[in-house]
Amino acid sequence: MEKNWYVVHTYSGYENKVKANLEKRVESMDMTDKIFRVLVPVEEETEVKNGKTKQVTKKVFPGYVIVEMVMTDDSWYVVRNTPGVTGFVGSSGAGSKPTALLPEEAEAILKQMGVSEPKADLDFELKESVKVKEGPFANFIGSIEEIYLDKQKIKVHVNMFGRETPVELEFDQVEKI
Repeated sequence: MEKNWYVVHTYSGYENKVKANLEKRVESMDMTDKIFRVLVPVEEETEVKNGKTKQVTKKVFPGYVIVEMVMTDDSWYVVRNTPGVTGFVGSSGAGSKPTALLPEEAEAILKQMGVSEPKADLDFELKESVKVKEGPFANFIGSIEEIYLDKQKIKVHVNMFGRETPVELEFDQVEKI
């Protein structure tokens, strides 16, 4: 069984309450192996009011939360019967299983929120040589100069035209040699 992201419809204004309720239910009903993350898609916006600028958090999809889960009868029941949930988006009829978001749709929402898929901590070390797997520097060999665990990126110095050139890459764009 694989985990996917599903969109859950909630009463408008209850998104954060549904998130909290669902997270509590996942713990109390021992569903941590089937229901993983519950997110209210939000984005930061700059608002100007009375000449003052302030950052506000806006819901990207008011009335919806996204849930990362393995869809089973049990997990479906837990989410569906959480207070404030009106149903899954993409279920065609009573008792039918909802449609998962496509991986690229989920990825786009997570990126917009600044949340990325948790990736395994790679065991790269400073000064280690790596080969670039993709992008404009594919097949270049370079040495790791900096590791940004929080951003899942590394700075690699590749030799280009006889010069050391720093390139920032995602962990999954490089491989150990």
